[in-house]
Order: sequence, then C-alpha cells, then structure tokens
Amino acid sequence: MGVEKEVFLPNSCIKRKNMSKTPIIHEINQYIAEINRIYWMGNATEHTYRPALKSLLEKMTTGLTVTNEPKRIECGAPDYIVTRKEIPVGYIEIKDVDKNLHDKGDKDQFDRYKKALPNLIITNYLCFQLYIYGVESISVTIGKIGKNGIEADKTQFDTFEAHISKFVGYKGEFITTAAHLSKAMAAKSRLMAHSIEKALNEDEKIFETDNVVSPIYGQLKGFREVLIETISLKEFADIYAQTIAYGMFAARLHDELNERFTRSQAAKLIPHSNPFLRKLFQYIAGYDLDERISWIVDDLAELFNYVNIDEISNEFERIDHDPMVHFYETFLAEYDPKLRERRGVWYTPQPVVRFIVQAVDDILKQDFGFSKGLADKEKF
Repeated sequence: MGVEKEVFLPNSCIKRKNMSKTPIIHEINQYIAEINRIYWMGNATEHTYRPALKSLLEKMTTGLTVTNEPKRIECGAPDYIVTRKEIPVGYIEIKDVDKNLHDKGDKDQFDRYKKALPNLIITNYLCFQLYIYGVESISVTIGKIGKNGIEADKTQFDTFEAHISKFVGYKGEFITTAAHLSKAMAAKSRLMAHSIEKALNEDEKIFETDNVVSPIYGQLKGFREVLIETISLKEFADIYAQTIAYGMFAARLHDELNERFTRSQAAKLIPHSNPFLRKLFQYIAGYDLDERISWIVDDLAELFNYVNIDEISNEFERIDHDPMVHFYETFLAEYDPKLRERRGVWYTPQPVVRFIVQAVDDILKQDFGFSKGLADKEKF
C-alpha cells in the first residue's frame, strides 16, 4: 500500500466562518421544526422530508450543489449527490425518519456505497452517520421521536456542524500503488455494474411493451446480434462496467498533459491503436450518456485525479511488466476473483512465454515442414 492522505478544504465552505453560531443554530432548529411539522401530518413518506434536508445543507454551506435525480436513484445512485463546480464531493443516502440505520434489510445497499463512495453520509433525517473510505468517522443524532413528536437535541448541534464541515470539506485521497488503485476501481466498477443492470432491467420492460430502445439497451441489442446472442443483463453490465473502468485506466496511463481528468478528457486520450475503446468513449464522453449511470462514470473519472500514474507505471516496470497489459489481472482479482479464475487471467512470466513460442516454432519447422515456423505466412 502506498501512503494515503486525506485532503480537507478549509472551513470557509461552512457559512458561519467568522460569524456567530446563532444563524447555524437557528437553521438547525428550523429544520427540526419542519421535520416535526411533516411528521405530524401523518401521511409523510421518506421523500416528503427531502426538501427540508436539502434546504438545510444549502443554508449551512457555500458553493455546493445538492442534486436529487429520481431516475438515478431508481438505478442504484444515492439520494443526494453533492458537487462543487460539477466535481463530486460526497453522497447522501436517506431512509425514513423512523428507520433504524442498522436495519439488516439495507445492509447490501449500504455496503455497496461504503466500498465505492469514499465520502458518504447515511441518515434518517435525525441521525447522521459519516463514512470516510467505508469507515464510520462521525455519528451524531440531532433529534429523536418522542411523545410530543420530534424533539431537538441541542447538545449535538456543534457536533453536527463539525460533521457537515468535514463532509463538505472532503477532497480526495492520493493513490500511489496498483493494489490500492485496483481496490478503488473495483468497488466503483461493481457499483457501476449494479446500476447498469438495474437500468437494463427497466429498459427491457419498456422495450417489451412499447418497443422503445434507450442508447444503453440499444448497445446490449447490438452486442447480442453481433457477438453473444445469449448474454444476460448481468453479464453485459459486468463487461460494460469493466470496459469503462479499464478504458479510464488506459486513458490516464497515456495522459501526458496532466490536466483535470474527466470522462470527456478520457475520450481524447484513448490510444488510436484501440479503435473499439475510442468509439465507446466517444459515446461515454457525450451528452447522451444515460443519466442513470453518468454519475458513477464521473465519480470514477474523478478518482484518477488523485492517482500518481507514474508511481504505478514504475511499479510494473521494475518487474519488467507492461502496466497496460498486466494491471488487468490485478484489477480483475479485486473486481471478481471467480471471474478472473474462469477466464484464466493470470500473468505468465516472459521466460515461459518465450519457451512456449520457441517450442511451437520448432515443432512447426521440424514436424510440419514449415520452413519459417510461426513466420511462414503461406501456411497460415
């Protein structure tokens, strides 16, 4: 493992910098009062409270955009995506106000998010759990349901403010080893595959009734017609997610300008020697990329802004390996070890490869009469 470093922005992203605490306390009190008002309506759902939380976050911070996209959420995105100048800062997953955040029914979903999203809040509007790189950093409860409705716990307001400050101040971590990069890429790729599969399931139902094809479902149909007719939605989602992830790696590997890395930038950097990947990334970089998966593609691209690609290249070169070829084994071992075994993706040492090639060449010459061996173009 290389050295990991957390980078947090200064507290200027919290509005109370050089100000009295009173405005922040007032905003939190107003938030609790609004949650309580909605709670007493008696017909509220988890979604009913969302505008109140969005408003609180925007009032407490500056320069941030809090986005709620229903189509994304249906296909596996967290409820809120928090960005600064279109750059992902963090994610918020919300459950109903009376929901226990340790409910076993949510474990699989929470685990996917914790592994893939390094700056995550899970909340039921009253309890806020902050996870940094999958580890719970802060948990604070600013209110509870009592006999008179929802009652504020003002003793926790300062901790809550620090909680939000740490969340919005997150910037990234530095990655300097292939092992660390493969873990981060694999976690995001699994989440991407999950989102793609859910989107395809949704599209398949629409196609069966209305014969309407989304771009991503159209790609699946084309894949089935040209390559593998029987490929399942899950298998296609796996291939698609892996291709995007490894394409990002290939692009970053060929990035000599060292500008801000985005999916649009990646499309320009894919080598001309791989026309299939270039064409795929021209689609991925465009405005037509399915919004249900665009968020996780952008999050993956953002990851590479914190990768020291020279260190990782040198790591492979020190053992005489081509990183473009051999990193896939490292990545697949993290993404899906069983798939790696089924596909036989293992590194073969160069001396063994040379021996096999030389042996085949000798057999072709001696036993089959090919005078030029493997180079005999007339025979192949």
